[in-house]
Amino acid sequence: MATLNLRIEFGGQDAVGPGKIRLLELIDSSGSIAAAGRDMGMSYRRAWLLIDEVNRCFRKPVVEKRAGGDGGGGAALTPFGRALVTHYRAIEAKAAAAATPHLRALNRQLQARRNASRQIV
Repeated sequence: MATLNLRIEFGGQDAVGPGKIRLLELIDSSGSIAAAGRDMGMSYRRAWLLIDEVNRCFRKPVVEKRAGGDGGGGAALTPFGRALVTHYRAIEAKAAAAATPHLRALNRQLQARRNASRQIV
């Protein structure tokens, strides 16, 4: 089945896509880079490196660490981080809506090909 995956490139090697956006959403809900990474099946180090990459891409940080204390440290999305997620999801929804008739047309051709190959055997 044909699907659409959106990756926004900002020139050079800077980009955000579904993985980084999901990581940001999980940090927002859990308050933790480590917990968000675990939810996505990655190490804290890998999650931290991805967040650092996104933070360096923009003028304003996307995620800020919180100082530790009795409850330990954590992380939170900045207002810009929340805006980034909102913009990405809005672009994704509009792109998916625009692509739907084309994806359906491609899916019909995939299904036709699969049915034809089954009939030959």
